[in-house]
Formats: sequence, structure tokens, C-alpha cells
Amino acid sequence: MSPLLERWAQDEHPDLHGVVVRVDGAVVAERHYHGADPQTLHDIRSAGKSITSLLVGAALERGLLGALDAPIERGWPEARGSALGRASLADLLTMRSGLAANDEDPDSPGNEDRMDAASDPVAFLLGIPSVDKPGTRYVYNSLASYAVGLLLERATGKSLLAFAREALFEPLGIQRVDWASDVAGHTKGQGNLSLTTSDLARLGQMLLDGGRWRKRRILPSNWLETSMRPLVPISAVDPYADAYGYFWYTKTHRLKGGAVTVRFASGNGGNKLYLVPSRRMVVAITSRAYGRGYGQRRSEEILTALLSA
Repeated sequence: MSPLLERWAQDEHPDLHGVVVRVDGAVVAERHYHGADPQTLHDIRSAGKSITSLLVGAALERGLLGALDAPIERGWPEARGSALGRASLADLLTMRSGLAANDEDPDSPGNEDRMDAASDPVAFLLGIPSVDKPGTRYVYNSLASYAVGLLLERATGKSLLAFAREALFEPLGIQRVDWASDVAGHTKGQGNLSLTTSDLARLGQMLLDGGRWRKRRILPSNWLETSMRPLVPISAVDPYADAYGYFWYTKTHRLKGGAVTVRFASGNGGNKLYLVPSRRMVVAITSRAYGRGYGQRRSEEILTALLSA
């Protein structure tokens, strides 16, 4: 597989940074591009949402969060009376909060750019109105995952990054990590998490192994099964996915050798963590093609080439 990865060293766009492939628990191919190396941290953008979902599972296991289908306002008094407060955690995790938030529409009241520009992001969040009944319509937005990050902070009594280090990164031996905060000091549960490509692949291996790393259980397997289940069909609005779970995507690729189902985390620019259970394969891709449509296409091409090899 390593020779196959050389193909992208000649790519016309010099913003692919790394690909690490693991099969049966071992690294079988690794390539870094355009000045990046194994120690380079990469902002995986919205793929960080999937990490936020993992932390929900860790908090649930510790008894720190209530029922997934309970209104947010039950555990967040400040949200009472707001549109957010009427949605449930499950609604947020499936991008069906009903809030007027759409990252594809710059005029949407809850658009991510508007939230980033707000002097008080939490007040901004609580002021967003609803446009749909919660749980009825999928609309991709970062407001939902930001809200989940805030809920985790309230539930754990520590920043999302601190909880991630304790519950996830340190048990995996991941030391070099950065997770951006907003102007109010809250870790951005919607993304801007930076990891090395190898550590992203290591995290994927733990997920593929049902939440275990080197015989140590890191996350509950039942949460991984639940969160990655294809709950909401989204192929009509997303060409790169068939369905959405709790901040995780699913797609079945039709290849010459047959159908292969892939679970994955996805971030702007082509940042991906692909899990291929039927092949015992993990593919981590880091890319800085931010805002460029070819970044997503290129990452899917790398994946399908590896699956077809």
C-alpha cells in the first residue's frame, strides 16, 4: 500500500499532509507530504465533532449526563425557555435540533461564522430561534456540536479539552494535542482539534477494536455501536455520505470486489478518519485544503484506491 500513496505526492494541490493506514492493528502504510512530518499537528476541523461524540459516551458511562432524549433545559437551567432548551441531546447529536442554524447558508441566524464573530457565543447560542420541531429535519451546523461541548463542560466540571485528555487522549498515550477555544474560553466542541496523523489513526484503531487499546478499555463499546449507527439518511444533501449517526457518518462504497461499508469522521479540507470494519482497516487523512471542494474528493479517492488495492 505504501507505493500506492506515492501517487498523491504529485498532486497538483500541495495541501495534502498525511495518510496513515492500519490493518489488523498494525501500520501498513504511512506517507507525509509537502513539508509535513510524523510530528506535525493538523487541525482536523469538523472531524473534531466526532471526538465530541466520543466524549459524550465517556460522560454517560461516568453517570454525568442524563437521558439522551431528555430536553436540554433539564440539565442546563440557563437554556430554559430557549429553542435550544426544547431540543434533546439526541437531537443535537443527529443535527436535528430544529434551530435556525445552517452552515451552508451565510444568512442563517445560527451560521458558524456568525457564532464565531459573536462577543458572547453562549448568549448567541441561547438566542437562536427554532424553525422546525426538534428531531424532524437534518441540517448540518456547528451550533449543535458547540452546544454539546458546553453540556459536557457543565456535566464534567472541566473544560472539554481537559476531559478529553483525561478520558481519551492520555489513556491512548496521545500527548501532543491542541483544541482551540472560543472568545469566552470554551473548548470548541464543533471542531478545531489538532492531532498528528498517526495519533488520529491510533484513535481510529481503538474505535475499530470496540473501545479498547492494548487490552485497556477506553470507551464503552455499546456507545460506539450506538453513535455510529446510521440513524438519519442524508445522501440527498451530502454526496460523500449515506447516513448520519451521533456526529459520525456512514457510506457504503460499491467496488469491483463488492460493497464495503465505512464509518467516518469528516472535516473541512478533506480531513478524514475512516473505519472499515470488514477489512479491519483504519485510514487517517490530514489535509489543509480548507474551503476547497477538491479536498473532500481527493480523500475519498485515496480511500477507494486503498480499498481497491
